[in-house]
Amino acid sequence: MKKVLTFVCAFVLCCTSCLFFVSCKKGDDVANGKIRLNEVTHSVFYAPLYVAINLGFMEEEGIEIELTNGGGSDVSMSALLSGAADIALMGPETVVYVENGGSTNHPMVFGQLTQKDGCFLISKTKIDDFDFAKDLRGKTVIAGRNGGMPAMTFTYVCNSFGLKHNVDVTLDTDTAFNMMVPVFESTDAEFCTMFEPTASEFVASGKGYYVGSVGEFSGDIPYTCFMAYPKFLKEHSDLAEGFLRAIKKAYLYITTEDSAKVAKALKPSFDGTSEASLAAAIEKYIEIDVWKSSPAMSKDSYNRMLSVLKNAGTISSDVDFSKVVDNSIANKI
Repeated sequence: MKKVLTFVCAFVLCCTSCLFFVSCKKGDDVANGKIRLNEVTHSVFYAPLYVAINLGFMEEEGIEIELTNGGGSDVSMSALLSGAADIALMGPETVVYVENGGSTNHPMVFGQLTQKDGCFLISKTKIDDFDFAKDLRGKTVIAGRNGGMPAMTFTYVCNSFGLKHNVDVTLDTDTAFNMMVPVFESTDAEFCTMFEPTASEFVASGKGYYVGSVGEFSGDIPYTCFMAYPKFLKEHSDLAEGFLRAIKKAYLYITTEDSAKVAKALKPSFDGTSEASLAAAIEKYIEIDVWKSSPAMSKDSYNRMLSVLKNAGTISSDVDFSKVVDNSIANKI
């Protein structure tokens, strides 16, 4: 809870100090179709975005994307506040925290990209007919960073199966994201949650086995979404609509074309990853239906996200859907 309060305080301070800069945004660039997009991190999990850029779907909509990496939701939100970004891709829980903290001048979710947790549960030993409640009892799982959505979602899943974290199952939430796999290999932890393509590469190396998808265990959750200020959405609704239309084209391409072909389209965005790994990651994500076919968020999935946050103790009361989500543009796609 302390982390959430710190984030909200930082948000309010940033709002106060950046009002001048927000008013001085590069209006001419936006008018000419240039959108400054800040992503919370760079991941195959966001494949439709990169395919939309690399295959020219954005260009077909008259849009030029200037992509920057926030490396964290606080930085991505700050990019929006300061006017350094027009749109940000991050978890909707970020704006829920801000609204829950009392701020009414904040960005709105206008399009959803992923609809499930993108982590897979990996075991060091092969388990046939994996039973979540039985096979995890008494075990240790490296489950992501404390306060992060992956860790909160996995805790929610454990609780829904009747497992109390750190009572019936030990959840390691102190390990940094980039150290999860090395720590998993070097400790006695029996399980670890991994995003793709890390999961498929780990399994292909013979070091572990897939036992399940966290997203399938948890159900649909609006995991990552596109956000912008209402002012931007009102003044540039045509660009926002074209942006989401390009994402939808990319989604259709990914889900209908051969994974090897999709991997070639992704390769320019992932120089250090082989096309074979990218193809394997795409296949696993299609298998669990991780991407949203429509950019409009549903209230049911939003309410499940609130349940995850309340279960983690990061919020104590609900935040009305209409306060943080604007589906008006997404509904046109």
